[in-house]
Amino acid sequence: MTPSERRRYVTAATWILAGAMHFVLPKSYEAIVPPPLARYKSEVVLLSGLAELAGGVGVLSPHSRRGARWFLLATLAAVFPANIYMATNSERFTNIPRVLLWARLPLQGVFGALTWRGTR
Repeated sequence: MTPSERRRYVTAATWILAGAMHFVLPKSYEAIVPPPLARYKSEVVLLSGLAELAGGVGVLSPHSRRGARWFLLATLAAVFPANIYMATNSERFTNIPRVLLWARLPLQGVFGALTWRGTR
């Protein structure tokens, strides 16, 4: 297996696992939906989980890989407000150290770069 193929499989597996977790632990994800969307938190969690699953599967095919790249990068951008919400409302998420909530913000860029590289 080439390094490129390895990155691709790791990227796909990461996104598929991340998407599946929305269905395994939905309440955890519902808790981080920002207030403007709280009325639809179940739907937001379902759709974001499906998006991550679909993007992860899309990475595996050479025919859909490029589209999956952009779709997953858009998904990262779409969920970024939840990370901002968590960081700016750390008192609601006492089970996660405040520093980690803030550290997640720049990590989104790292995840984006890894997704880009894993979908080439």
